[in-house]
Amino acid sequence: MKRTYKITGLLIVLLIIGSIFGYREYNDPFNRIKRNGVLKVGMTGDYLPVSFYNEGTGTYTGFDVELIEIMADELGVKTEYVKTSWPTLMEDTLSGKFDLAICGITITEDRKQKALMSDGYLDNGKTILIRKEDVDKYKTLEDINKKEVTVMENPGGTNEKFVRANLPEVTLIIHESNAEIPHLIAEGEADVMITEILEAGYYVQIEDRLAAPLINEPFTHGELGILMPKGYERLLKYTNEFIEKEKENGTIDMLANKYIYH
Repeated sequence: MKRTYKITGLLIVLLIIGSIFGYREYNDPFNRIKRNGVLKVGMTGDYLPVSFYNEGTGTYTGFDVELIEIMADELGVKTEYVKTSWPTLMEDTLSGKFDLAICGITITEDRKQKALMSDGYLDNGKTILIRKEDVDKYKTLEDINKKEVTVMENPGGTNEKFVRANLPEVTLIIHESNAEIPHLIAEGEADVMITEILEAGYYVQIEDRLAAPLINEPFTHGELGILMPKGYERLLKYTNEFIEKEKENGTIDMLANKYIYH
């Protein structure tokens, strides 16, 4: 009789463990995404050439858009884009508003502490975007860090943080739309935009009045990564394997030539 009790008790424990494991497996974000057939992607849509939202067509375009579409296709799911912003990016990520965010997000220690970040898939760094007529005026941070110099940035991102940390003397204007700032610089509404070399390189190709004289000597060196909430470790593993594969097979270089270096 005692042996029967022991066997019954063991079966109950195993059933409980199995139920817990099954529940966790069923509710794991990676399994949920595959089961539902939808990958929810957070995007600011204001960072050419990697992420841009066209209000006329209601679609997103850019390097990051095509990259994540390739990943979703290989995962066997469709993408559903969710609008976010730089000031709310981390909050939206942690609240589960989407499964991951990809829109020109620089990998930082702060972001890695609060959430999960993939391996880097594209090199980047801080530089300046200015009017072509001012190329001889701004060659160093010291040249920029003056009260009479107006710097314009979008709120909440690493560009604003860089200005506040390294250019405390400038007159800083915060403008809500990141995509509008290069045009405003060209129009003379501000003197300098601190931005990433990818964005600066894109805008000097499409706007003759702009220049990025320090694009080959960035103030910082970093990489873009994909952001997701903690608890998404299996999706992170899949994402890192995907990034490594696309680097090796040349897809990353192909997209860079298509959207950035054309």
